[in-house]
This record gives sequence, structure tokens and C-alpha cells, in this order.
Amino acid sequence: MGKTVIDILEERGFIEQITDTGMREAAATQTLKCYVGFDPTAQSLHLGHVIPVMGLAHFQRMGHIPIALVGGGTGMIGDPSGKTVERQLLSKDDVEENARRLRGQLSKFFAFDGPHAALLLNNAEWLMPLKLVDFLRDIGKHFSVNSMIAKESVRWRLEERGQGISFTEFTYMLLQAYDFYYLHKHHGCAAQAGGKDQWGNITAGIELIRRMSGGSAHGLTFPLLTTASGVKIGKTEGAQGSEMVWLDPQLTPPYRMYQYWINTDDRDVVKFLKLFTFLGLETIGELEEILRQNPGKREPHRVLALEFTKMVHGEEAAKSVREVSEILFGREVHEISPEALDALAVEVPVTRISKDRLQSGMPLVDALIETKLAKSKRAARDLIGQGGAYVNNGAWKDIEARIDLNQALLGRAVLLRSGKKTYHLVMVS
Repeated sequence: MGKTVIDILEERGFIEQITDTGMREAAATQTLKCYVGFDPTAQSLHLGHVIPVMGLAHFQRMGHIPIALVGGGTGMIGDPSGKTVERQLLSKDDVEENARRLRGQLSKFFAFDGPHAALLLNNAEWLMPLKLVDFLRDIGKHFSVNSMIAKESVRWRLEERGQGISFTEFTYMLLQAYDFYYLHKHHGCAAQAGGKDQWGNITAGIELIRRMSGGSAHGLTFPLLTTASGVKIGKTEGAQGSEMVWLDPQLTPPYRMYQYWINTDDRDVVKFLKLFTFLGLETIGELEEILRQNPGKREPHRVLALEFTKMVHGEEAAKSVREVSEILFGREVHEISPEALDALAVEVPVTRISKDRLQSGMPLVDALIETKLAKSKRAARDLIGQGGAYVNNGAWKDIEARIDLNQALLGRAVLLRSGKKTYHLVMVS
């Protein structure tokens, strides 16, 4: 028997727990439909969501069918798992708009058409029409309050934090279990996957399927990742404190996403190549050997950054932010792509200077003052004389030097630098 999707997930580090229901054997002999629930409370997925997304993508690549379930119904209640306080409830319009965005982002990882096409479903379709008395009679009778309280996500809220839990959130487990039963009955879905904190909800669904129809189903959970330094995956420390890295380019520009991966700790980079790219393990092994022999080269980090950014934002955007990254690490610039110049203008301060002034040549001293790279003419001259002034990342040491349109990249911009890392872009206007 060849490798199953479970084998692939296991060897790449995706599996935290798996039910003893014969899922590996089922994956070898059947086309499994596997679902993951996505909470539509934000406008974008962030890197913390990507492990389950990649897991579903591996299912599709191995000939199975992924189901992305938008929690349009459950999202209006909120899952208590991993939360210390009750969520704010969303309007239906918010949920629908976030679901639309979610589909666009998921389509970067797996296909919604062609063979083994993924399904995007919204549980509002079957949860909203439910009648309370019917639901309690037909579904609620299968749940023991004792066992629900014993679930880690509920117990943690009740005991550890002293926050308590509303009846609204307490019922979340019943609704998620009903989702699994509904998908099993109407779509032939036999597997559910989710984060480590979803184990109790997943096993509750498997038990409900068994009780309601006598059917069998499977479940697995993915690890909740932190970096080697203990930071939750997808969070970056910056001037504004801790920030999430979002897939939406309006929330996190592609360059910053690329830099997030470039800055990966050496201890994490091989693990992340397995989890966040589709590169073969043999290729990843070769990168691991390069890291061992020449850690300063950071080749695995560059591959990780390029592969992931390419998957989310496309090849053109990935190449342009790679170009920007190389420039901001000091590579001398003789030419630049229009896309990279646009990305660069987002990342460094910009001053607009008229074409006429550059046509006749502008003293470098004046340019340094105007861009605030130097505070005075004397400071500017000292900077140039000490070899600390750069034009397009080339050191200029002539105090009388002038910049003109010959230095303008694409005829549009001149990149100035003071010292090692203080950049400013002069845009021709």
C-alpha cells in the first residue's frame, strides 16, 4: 500500500491527535470528504489559521475532497475553545462578507473546481432554520452535561480563569457536533480536522453520528504552534508591539509577510518548510543540510519566504518583494522592476522632488537634508566624507556630488541611504 494522506500529514508534523477509528485505512481505500470549520469573525485569515488550511490542501492533493465550513451560524454564537472572554456577536451581513473573503483566500491553497473540487459551505444554511424544542428533543438528549463540563475548553473557562461561560457558548459543542452529523448525512463527510483545542468538539460529533445513524466517522487535530522562542505562530514583534500576520495584503503587505518568514528562527525553519510549503521532504532535507553547513547564508529562510508568499500573493508579487528584501539588505541597485519599486515605496519614507530640479542636478548634500537623512549641511558633508551616504546602495564619497535623472530607477526614483539601514526614496514628480 502506498502512502496515504495520513502518512503525509504525519511525516510533515501535522498530526497532534487522531481517532482510533481506522482513518488511515479509510484514506487508503476511499475518497474521504474531510471538513474544517472556519470562524467568520474576521475579514482575513492569519498565519495561525494556515495549518488546518494546508492540512485540507494535502487531503485534496492526495485525491480526497476538502470541505471548508464557514461558521455563519456558530460564528454568531462563538466557540469558547481557547478564549478567556465571551466574543462579540456578529451581524449576518458581517458574516456573509467575511465568508466571501474567506473563499478567495482559501482558493490560493486548494481548488474549488476540477477533480476533487473543494466545497465551501455555510452552516447558517441548516442551523438558522432549527427549532429549539425539536433540536433539544432530537439532538440535546444525546449529550451529558457532565461530559460537556469535563471537556477541556469548557473546564478551562469555568475553573482556571474564573470567567464563567454563558449558556449561549456552552451550547456551541452541540451545534458543532450537529454540523458533523449534518455533513455526514447530506454530503457523505466522514472526517473532521481542527486545532488541538477542537478535540472535544470533534469527538462529540463522531459520537452523535454513531448514535443518530449508526455511522462511523474520523477525526484528527493539528498542533497549536509556537515558535522556538515561545511566540504564537503568525505574531510578529514590532514598533507597535505584537501584531498578527494576515493573508489579506491590505492588512499585512506582502513584503512584511516575506520578512516574517525571512526572520524565522534557525530552530524553526525546517519544521516550517514542512508545514507551510508543499516542497518535497527530499528538497527540505537538502535545505536542512545547507543550513547546517552555512547557517549565515539563510537559504532555507529565503526559500520558505518565497514559496509561501508566492502561494498567497502570486509569483509576481513574491518576486518583487524578494527584490525589495535584497535591496533593503544592501544590494546595489542598477535596475528594478516596477512592482518592486511600488512595494519599496510602501516600505520606506518617500519625498517627492520635481523633475526639473533633478534634470539640472541636485547636490547630494541638499537631497540628504531634504529627506531628513541629515540635519544640516555640515552633518550631510560629514556623512558623505565618512562613506556613510549611499545612492542606490552605492557609496558616494564626493561632497560636491549631485544626483540627477541618470540615477533615477525607471526614470522615477532614487534610493538614498544613510549608514547601514536608514533609507529614503526620492520620487520624481
